[in-house]
Amino acid sequence: VQLQASGGGLVQAGDSLRLSCAASGLTFSRYVMGWFRQAPGKEREFVVAIARRGGSTWYEDSAKGRFTISRDNAKNTVYLQMNSLKPEDTAVYYCAADSGAIILTLRHAAAYDYWGQGTQVTVSS
Repeated sequence: VQLQASGGGLVQAGDSLRLSCAASGLTFSRYVMGWFRQAPGKEREFVVAIARRGGSTWYEDSAKGRFTISRDNAKNTVYLQMNSLKPEDTAVYYCAADSGAIILTLRHAAAYDYWGQGTQVTVSS
C-alpha cells in the first residue's frame, strides 16, 4: 500500500493550496480518508476526514470554512483544498486511510491503517 501526498509548498498568509494524496495497493473506496498535520514540536493532529463514498465529512474546528476535503474514487485520490491559509497552518500534512470507518475514532491517528509520507506546508506572515 502506498499513499503519496503532494501539493505542499511555501505560501503567504491568505493564499491557497491544494494537496493531493494518490493511493495504490488498496481498495480505495473501502477506506475513510483523513488528513492530519504535525507542526514542529507538536503532536500530530486531526484536520479532516471523508467517508468512503464522500457523503460525509468531519472537520477539526480550525479547518471549518477554510479547508475542503474531497475524493475521486475513480482516481484513487483524496484532495484537501486549503484557503485563507494562516501561519498557524504551517505543518507537515499527512494523508491516511482507515478501514474501520468508526465515526467515534476517525479523529484519532491510531485508527488509521496506512499513512502517506507527508508534504510540507509553510505559511509566511
